[in-house]
This record gives sequence, C-alpha cells and structure tokens, in this order.
Amino acid sequence: MLDHLIKGATVVDGTGAPGRIADVGIRDGRIVFPEAGETARTTEDATGLVLAPGFVDPHTHYDAQLFWDPYATPSMNHGVTTVAGGNCGFTLAPLRQEDADYTRRMMSKVEGMALKALEEGVDWSWSSFAEYLDALDGRIAVNAGFMVGHCALRRYVMGADAVGGQPTEEQLRQMVGLLKEAMDAGAWGLSTTQSSTHSDGDGAPVASRHAGPAELIALSKAVGEHEGTQIEAILAGCLDQFSDDEIELFVEMTVAAGRPLNWNVLTIDAAVPERVPRQLTASERARKSGGRIVALTMPILTPMNMSLGTFCALNLIPGWGEILGLPVPERIARLRDPDVRAEMLRRADSKEAGVFRRLAHFGRYVIGDTYSRENEGLTGRVVKDIAAERGQDPFQALVEICANDDLRTVLWPMPSDNDPASWALRAETWQHEDVLLGGSDAGAHLDRMCGAPYTTRFLGDCLRGRRLVPLERAVQMLSDDPARLFGLRERGRIAEGFHADLVLFDPERIDAGPATLVHDLPGDSPRLDSRAVGIVSVRVNGVETVRDDEVTGAVPGKVLRSGQDTRTVSTR
Repeated sequence: MLDHLIKGATVVDGTGAPGRIADVGIRDGRIVFPEAGETARTTEDATGLVLAPGFVDPHTHYDAQLFWDPYATPSMNHGVTTVAGGNCGFTLAPLRQEDADYTRRMMSKVEGMALKALEEGVDWSWSSFAEYLDALDGRIAVNAGFMVGHCALRRYVMGADAVGGQPTEEQLRQMVGLLKEAMDAGAWGLSTTQSSTHSDGDGAPVASRHAGPAELIALSKAVGEHEGTQIEAILAGCLDQFSDDEIELFVEMTVAAGRPLNWNVLTIDAAVPERVPRQLTASERARKSGGRIVALTMPILTPMNMSLGTFCALNLIPGWGEILGLPVPERIARLRDPDVRAEMLRRADSKEAGVFRRLAHFGRYVIGDTYSRENEGLTGRVVKDIAAERGQDPFQALVEICANDDLRTVLWPMPSDNDPASWALRAETWQHEDVLLGGSDAGAHLDRMCGAPYTTRFLGDCLRGRRLVPLERAVQMLSDDPARLFGLRERGRIAEGFHADLVLFDPERIDAGPATLVHDLPGDSPRLDSRAVGIVSVRVNGVETVRDDEVTGAVPGKVLRSGQDTRTVSTR
C-alpha cells in the first residue's frame, strides 16, 4: 500500500522532458509510479496542477535561522526542499566558546542577521562542525547541507590573529585538519571570501580576506580528498569583472581540488555587455585546465531596500562608508553639504564602484516608509518627480526627505536593468553550461532584501510573463541542475525510487507576493517576507510540510552529509 497517491497531475519531472499526465505515489519517503489499482492511505486529485521535484537553492545563509525557524521560511513556502548553507566563508562552526560573541557580531554585520535573533534564537553550545550538524539533525523541515566557512577555520586556529595575520605552517596544518574533520562529519566542502564588501563586527576585513593563495590552495587540495565535496568562493571581481589574477586563482583552486567551484552573483545588464563574457572566461579557462567554475545568477530582480540611516549596500560604495558611518546629526550635516554630495556622486559613478554604480541613480528611487509630518504623502512616490517639484537634483531631494525622518526613511531603488535587452541577455546567458540559477542569499540581509521567492516568481514569469524559458526547462533549472552540481543522491527529479521531495502548484497562479516587513524573529527583530501564490503542497522526504502556503509543523528534513548524501561530481 502507498502512503499517499497524487492522481492526475501534470508531471514535470526535472529532466526537461515534456510534462505528462500521471499518478505519482509515495511509499516510505520515496517516489513510486503505482500499478493499476494500487491503493493508498490518502489520495488527492491533482487534475490541472503541476507536480515538480522540490527546488534546490544553491546559495543560502540559513545556518542560524534553522534553529528558531526549522521551516526555512519563506524558501520552503516557495517550493524549496533543499538548501545549501555555509556560504561566503561564514559558518557557525567550528567554534570556540570565547569566540561566540565575535561570530554573532560578524554575522550580524556581514550577513545582515539581527543580533538579537542570533543571541536569543541560537544556543551556541557546539564546538566542532560535527556537533553543529548534529544540533540540527532531526529538527528541520527542509533538507540542508553546509559548507565549512574559511573564516571559522581561521578564527578557531589563529584566534584574534585571524584578522590581519598569516598562519604558521603548524596553524595551516591545523586548519586543513579541521576542514577534513568537518568533511568527515558531512560538510560539503570549503567556502571562502576575499570580497572587499565583507567586514566583521569591528569593521575590519573578515579573516579569510587575509589568506594568501598558498593557504587557499592547501585547503582546496583537502577538499579533493573527500567524496561528494565542493568549493564556494567569493572574490572582489565577483561584483563586476574579474582580474586576470582572480581568474588564475579560481582556476588553481578548482584544479587543486578536482571539484566544482561556484561563485555568485553574475549580474547581467545589457548596459555593461562586456561583463558576462569576461566573467565566464574563468569557466572556459577552468575547463581547459581540468576544473570547473560555475557562476550563479538570479532569474529575477530581487527587491532590495536602502537607507541612509543603517548599514546597507550604499555603505559599500567607495568613500560612502566613512560618511554614512558618522553619528546621525553629523551625518545629516555632511550629507547636506553640496560639495560632499558632489564628491559622493563622483565616487559612486567611478569605475572602482563596480556593480554598485547602479545604486547611485537616485531619481529612480521610490520612497517607502516615512516617519515625519514633513514627509506625509511621499510613500510610493518617485524621487525624480519630487525633485522636479522642488527644483532640486534627485540626490539633494532624497537627502532632505531622509533628514526629515532622522535618516529612518526606507528607500526602494528601481532596477536600471529591467529592459528588454537585459532580459534577452539573461535568457542567452542561462543556456551556458557553467551558469546556474541561484544566489538568493535566503536567511541573510533579512530586512534589506527578499531573494527566497525567486523560484515561484521565475515560474510565474515563464508561464504568464516574458516566457523566456519553457516550463519544463525552468523546473529543471530549479531542481535537477543544482542537484547535479552538488551531486545530490536521488534528488532533483521525479523518478522511481528517488526521495519524495515534491512541489504541487497551480500553473495559472504560481507567483510570489510582494515583499513586506514583518517582526517575527527572536527579539521581535524585523525581516522581509513574501507569500507564495499558487503553491498547493510541498513535500520533503514524502511528508507534507506546506499546504496552501501554510506550514504544517512537520519536520521531515534531513541534514545532507557529503559522501553519504552526495557523490563526487567530475570536473572533466
């Protein structure tokens, strides 16, 4: 007897094959194609609905959130059944107890996680990576796998010297040993960052930014000694265009490991046509050398808000951090100085600003929440229109609006790359063998952006919007493609005997609701959330975890461990 039977669904199986009407059964957490007349304990009629494999999000930061939110919301609501965490060099283990406060403050600063939530929602009782994984096992609703963060390795071995220092031979040997221990326990591999945007809670470059090529290669070689592992890495050039040295380093790392290396995020903009071919040069050179480099790119324009009052992407524009880091009264005074604004705009439009140049189009900003009588009626209005009415330039108008609110005003930049040419370039780029959809950062930057719903928004766009990709290929891009990159065993497809990670949705309605601010984190901290539209059911390992966008409370997810749940993916 089957545990559950889904009858008459349009099965889009994740292989890219045409959808077909079929019955799909579940027995002991696995997919079964039932024989005629086979009975089931429960049955549902899925006529008119699409049944797809559960989606795999290849780049999340749910490392902490899973302790207070085992449902990985909102990702699971949007059909994600497997998440990859521990990215960008940041993990909560290995950990010395005396470093817990440093780690919390670093995660709060660099990944936008509410400090109160980290303090109140996580018990921080582990030391080894194995103990961290064990603390999650059996209490999560999604499947989750984790990389080992380079910053955590350095801090554990080198202490405070991890920031600014170089390891001795013995310290490097210890780091390699810790990485191997973590992979023995099931870690998926190494993650690291050398991005100029990544600073710790004290404002200093995070630990891994101080690592030299020899250290990175030594750790990469260790990754290659374990089954089913990967590398995830971020360099400064990920934000715009790689230098020759960065490409060489990436190639050396993937070749040393004999494992795929993925990075994010490939920003696609027709106004910068040279970016995509330059970034994919790394992939081409890796393949010639026997490695593989995969670029993650988002299939949607992720809603992201800004503020002149609290840390956000504007602080990362060259020269802006020193202004936006001043006490509020002094900050307002400097922002009101025409010469200061002129210099800020000059720096924002310079080549060194890279991808952050797009944030300086202040006329395209929409005013969000306001907090003063002077700003009544401005919510929802475009800055360029307000500036024209006032006879001001857009940046001046924006500064005055924010100053009225003591810089608390919420700002929503309208994307400058929402044009037909950019979408055509995206559709072309998605066809590249070393380009993968992902980069949601779900679980991070919680009050600034909401990338988790990219799955449902992308499917809605494919079915009823731009229609850049057929449904069958879109599902494959969200499920089987990332599953194959990570070497997930028996996941990513609807196939006999595969794990029953399934999403049932209405093709006429599938979409994501608008991002809204909610206060549901520990300590009443805020985050952006988005409701799933058209998701009828989500199942993880055969157990229903979501019904009509509401979590069921079941926690059938599994901590996926390298080797046991992943196989080695060839780079040749």
